[in-house]
Amino acid sequence: MSAHLVVEVLEPATVAMQVAVALGHLAEESLGVSVAGRAVPVRQLVGEHGTRMHVVDAAPGVMVVDYAARVLGRGLGGETTEADLLRYLRPSRYCESDSLAPTARAEFAGLAGAGLLAAVSSWVGTRLAYVPGSSLPTDGAVRTLLARQGVCRDYAHLVVALLRALHVPARVVAVYAPGLDPMDFHAVAEAHIDREWLVVDATTLAPRASLIRIATGRDASDTAFLSAYGGTALLREVQVGAVADWLPGDDLDARVRLS
Repeated sequence: MSAHLVVEVLEPATVAMQVAVALGHLAEESLGVSVAGRAVPVRQLVGEHGTRMHVVDAAPGVMVVDYAARVLGRGLGGETTEADLLRYLRPSRYCESDSLAPTARAEFAGLAGAGLLAAVSSWVGTRLAYVPGSSLPTDGAVRTLLARQGVCRDYAHLVVALLRALHVPARVVAVYAPGLDPMDFHAVAEAHIDREWLVVDATTLAPRASLIRIATGRDASDTAFLSAYGGTALLREVQVGAVADWLPGDDLDARVRLS
């Protein structure tokens, strides 16, 4: 797994990055950050479900971030508590489950368990068109449904909102996705069914069993790969790599865990 970011820092800023593979089994890993060609200190913060945030106090200049990891096995999704389940039932900024509750009840009445996940994934996948650049960073699930188009985070937000509206705990996960074309960071949903978290990817753009967890949260506000605070920073370049020893098939009716 790899990520290369070029960020133009226009004024001093605290830059937070979530590009590292979630805590788990890593054979080797490296992270380098430089501003104007000089290495700068990076501090690591560990969040929920193994999410790691790397933070830099960046001076003006061009900041270059290079991350690489070779992964053995999968990350640890983290312990699921009652507080987690309640948190992932609530509406959030990009997943307005309260607004979408009438739609969810009308479309999926009588469904439960894995059958409900398959139905929601198929419904979202057939009603949205995957159009790069079609959505704004501020778009949530309601706007996505009205526009009938979006990118992976929009698909994930709509899936999560519909599931929460049906009383199924659901969350968004940023992942590395071997097999994705064109390659980029990817976003999927996870739903809590039968005491386990199962992956739902309505885009069907990459095999679910090959996905590697980066960050987990309520929606994209928790899983963004780059954020800047207290100053101005512009993302100029992103290159993502994700290669697996082999790519499995993906039976869309199969129960797949992203552990």
